[in-house]
Amino acid sequence: QVHLVESGGGLVQSGGSLRLSCAASGLVSAHYAIAWFRQAPGKKREGVSCISTTDQTTNLIASVKGRFSISKTADKNTVHLQMNNLKPEDTGVYYCATHPYLICDDYLLSLGERYTSLQTWGQGTLVTVGT
Repeated sequence: QVHLVESGGGLVQSGGSLRLSCAASGLVSAHYAIAWFRQAPGKKREGVSCISTTDQTTNLIASVKGRFSISKTADKNTVHLQMNNLKPEDTGVYYCATHPYLICDDYLLSLGERYTSLQTWGQGTLVTVGT
C-alpha cells in the first residue's frame, strides 16, 4: 500500500523560503509521477508541480515558475518542493499525491475538481505566508 507523508510547512514572511518534503513508501514501478497540490482557505485545490519518477520530467504552474522547483532523491522515495520568494497568495495546505500510471504534464496540474480521481494523498502540510 502506498503511503505519502508531507513535511516542512510553516509560517514565513513574504519573500521567504520553505522546503517541503513528500516521503513515499510502497511505491511500485507503475507509479510514474508524484504531484504537489495546494488548497487555500475557501478555494479549490489546484495543482502546483509534478515530477516523473522514471525520467527528468518536471512541471510547474505559471504562477510559481521562477520561484519554486521540484526535485527527487536518487531512490525516488522523497520529493522536495523548494519554494522561494513566497507570496501571501501561496498560503494554503500543500498535499502530495500519486496514482498508478500518472503522467507529469500540464493536464495533471489542471485537474481542478477531478483531483479526487487520484488514488493516494498525504495528510497535507500548512504553509502560511505573512505580509
